[in-house]
Amino acid sequence: MKRKHTPITMLTAYDFPTGRACEAHGVDMTLVGDSLAQVCLGYDATTRLTLDEMVHHCRAVARGSKAPFLVGDMPFGTYQAGVDDAVRNAVRLVREGGVDAVKIEGGVEYVDLVKRLTTVGIPVMGHIGLTPQRQAILSGFRVQGKSAEGAVSLVDSALALEAAGAFAIVLEAIPHAVGAHITRRLHHAATIGIGAGWETDGQALVWDDLVGTWSGHMAKYVRRFGDVRGEVERGVHAYVQAVRDRSFPSPSESYNMPAEAAGRFVGLAGARGDEP
Repeated sequence: MKRKHTPITMLTAYDFPTGRACEAHGVDMTLVGDSLAQVCLGYDATTRLTLDEMVHHCRAVARGSKAPFLVGDMPFGTYQAGVDDAVRNAVRLVREGGVDAVKIEGGVEYVDLVKRLTTVGIPVMGHIGLTPQRQAILSGFRVQGKSAEGAVSLVDSALALEAAGAFAIVLEAIPHAVGAHITRRLHHAATIGIGAGWETDGQALVWDDLVGTWSGHMAKYVRRFGDVRGEVERGVHAYVQAVRDRSFPSPSESYNMPAEAAGRFVGLAGARGDEP
């Protein structure tokens, strides 16, 4: 798709229904992102997510998303301690979680890890720019590469990751010009932008941002393509009201007994002395 200049779509999914939606509606890559820590599990940061939780959700998504290429995030702490430890954890995501590839956040510092993972047969997606697992050291969720020096550093990281064997690189929250430049410089690795402008090889969005269910901060690059939250609010409110006024369930939504059986039931109940 990169060679043909066909834009690549990537969307996050966290369970069977969202995975199935990616499968049914033509998404090219499904990402089980560590954003599930916040949007699904209620944690205050992605760094709270455990590998066991990620494996559990990857397995559920894999059951529903079979045609799209399935990528699983390596949670914080699963690849920082050393290459051997990271390989073991990546193998768990592939073998137990059912993913096709893993994603790691970071640049030149993870070149050796990318080489090792690809050597053992695990495709790797890189992730540079704004890296949520490092938001504390980055002083929050800030656009990266706004200075000339910062932009050059991002280019160097992208080139190093491609040379190490990464098949794709997520570019998050960087200036459009930098995203376009990196995309032109890379010959093999596809760039997947999320807040990196329109000239990357593909785009990614978080499911809850796309469908409008996330109630927290909405980044500049987010476009809501649906209003699921509004539909949920209307549906739940209508259900509660219908139960309160006894309009649900209606006679047509209830089961009936044959008239003869109903008559016998009344007689038997009366003989037992049951209160009406």
